[in-house]
Amino acid sequence: MEKVLIIGANGSIGRILSEKLKDNPDYTPVAMVREESQVEHFKNKGIDTVIADLEQDFGHALQGIDKVIFAAGSGAKTGKDKTELVDKKGAIKSVDFSIKYGVRKFVMLSSRGAENAEKADESMQHYLLAKKAADEHLKATNLPYAIVRPGSLTDGPYTGEIKIADIFNEKGDISRADVAAVLIHMLDHGIDGKQVFEILGGKVDIEDAVRLFLKTGQAVT
Repeated sequence: MEKVLIIGANGSIGRILSEKLKDNPDYTPVAMVREESQVEHFKNKGIDTVIADLEQDFGHALQGIDKVIFAAGSGAKTGKDKTELVDKKGAIKSVDFSIKYGVRKFVMLSSRGAENAEKADESMQHYLLAKKAADEHLKATNLPYAIVRPGSLTDGPYTGEIKIADIFNEKGDISRADVAAVLIHMLDHGIDGKQVFEILGGKVDIEDAVRLFLKTGQAVT
């Protein structure tokens, strides 16, 4: 079984990821948390943890890890300083430590709008620029990766169905549970290379949608 480090494990999507991976026969999740007080939640569910802070030196968290899902985020309403530290610098350091410690794949939870962050509304621009910088840093490496850019996140139920495209010219949302499922699917050793795409809630099975998109390069809606 492959060890998967979940960076941002105590967030909404991070907790879903941790529990889904715990029940997956192919993976062993390791939840990266900032504080000792956060450990108990995962311990009670039988999930291993490592205490590390994105704003400090956290290289120890990557030792012995096979794959990484970066699901941390300061949030669009956070001040620019925190966004810079977490969404940009924290993500960039995560990539660099992954390379240093021989991680085999890096799955980045990004955001719709990151591709054209310079054109974003002022209230979102600093957040999307940080996401874009992290994405571009990952793209410039030789590390196999998937960059997943969901639409507006909801707490709706898991559906297992999505839309997928390079860039959508429409508004849309997607449940955190479905986003988590896509992130886990992209860990699959059978999905090689480097991928970047946007996802929204849809009507096509996740595995089918991803397979068709990667095969044809065309939107699957």
